[in-house]
Amino acid sequence: MKRRRRTITVETLARVEGEGALRLTVDGNRVTEAQLKIFEPPRFFEAFLRGRHFTEAPDITARICGICPVAYQMSAVTAMEQALDIMVEPQIAALRRLLYCGEWIESHALHVFMLHAPDFLGYESGLAMAADYPHVVERGLQLKKVGNAVLEFLGGRAVHPINVRVGGFFRVPTRAELEPLEEQLKWAREAARETVRWTAAFPFPSFERNYEFVALRGFDGYPFIGDRILSSAGVEMRSSDCGEAIVEEQLPHSTALHARLRDGRACMVGPLARYALNADQLSAVAREEAEAAGLEQVCRNPFQSIVVRSVEMLHACEEALRLIAAYERPDRPAVDASPRAGTGHGCTEAPRGLLYHRYVLDEQGLIVDARIVPPTCQNLATIEEDLRSYAEARLTLSKAQLTWQCEQAIRNYDPCISCATHFLRLEIDRR
Repeated sequence: MKRRRRTITVETLARVEGEGALRLTVDGNRVTEAQLKIFEPPRFFEAFLRGRHFTEAPDITARICGICPVAYQMSAVTAMEQALDIMVEPQIAALRRLLYCGEWIESHALHVFMLHAPDFLGYESGLAMAADYPHVVERGLQLKKVGNAVLEFLGGRAVHPINVRVGGFFRVPTRAELEPLEEQLKWAREAARETVRWTAAFPFPSFERNYEFVALRGFDGYPFIGDRILSSAGVEMRSSDCGEAIVEEQLPHSTALHARLRDGRACMVGPLARYALNADQLSAVAREEAEAAGLEQVCRNPFQSIVVRSVEMLHACEEALRLIAAYERPDRPAVDASPRAGTGHGCTEAPRGLLYHRYVLDEQGLIVDARIVPPTCQNLATIEEDLRSYAEARLTLSKAQLTWQCEQAIRNYDPCISCATHFLRLEIDRR
């Protein structure tokens, strides 16, 4: 019998941020290769940073992503502060966590309601889903609006905040100024609780793999910003070790670098990794809802990441309210930062996972070298391994069904290829 070759092409994938393609090579009943092809041109942010003053890094890196600019700013400022050997006071650190809470709320809400939920309910988009679930979509948009309100208040604006600086903020609020956010966050907390229960009822494919999870481990709570990094394989390191532990390589089929661990193993960063390594650090309410949702202590089904993101969104609301209640205005908005030669490393937990920055400064405080490793680059190899395993068990599906399910498997990771037009081509090469 002559083997049949066919190509499945998806001309537009509107629920993944950036441009990419997927090529599956099938030999008989086996998927021998899965390539997630990124063909967007490089954006050269690391090159843009060289020669700029350290004070410019927060504003430049915030432009990398319109959905999670705080993550890039926080990784940049913590790396710079390490290089300059300065430490911010506790209330500045608390405000940074509050700002990060806003980003998690708005980013997770966007992904859960508009990008991922339509897959489980059979809709091609969030707008199509809104026709049958208007109140649900309205809840998602309102949750995103609450997250944006936190960003606007502390960051100066929701997209590419401008109030963050090395050493702290340009301006810090009074306790009274924070109070209006409390009522919005209390509503968001209940809406997030409902979201956990809603997503927990979705029909999840039976699919698990033995991932190596990598995430920050919090000392005093579920991690947003930190220096201690753990893996589920028992590896522990500091942010200064990431440069050696994470190896990036350029593959012929992708303009995006693929990152692996030093020994070649693929890893997973993001909500499932954070949950696996930090579930005990969640707020009591978030832990309660996670248990009621049926999440085990370690979740290895990437399709259930939508539930974990919902749990994290609930935790972010709880954490934001806790931080506001305990807030005392610091004596000054920022610690003075004087130029000096040095190298600094910074790690934070972007909504999509661990984000690593490293900067080398000269004596004038100019950036000599910069390295940025986004979470999606660290997940690309794992996404390809997921697709190879997931698609192989479903080769008897129709072209439309297999395409849909492969797209959904990619969206489990909420990959941020870039903030450009979205595009995916899926080709199956049967030999």
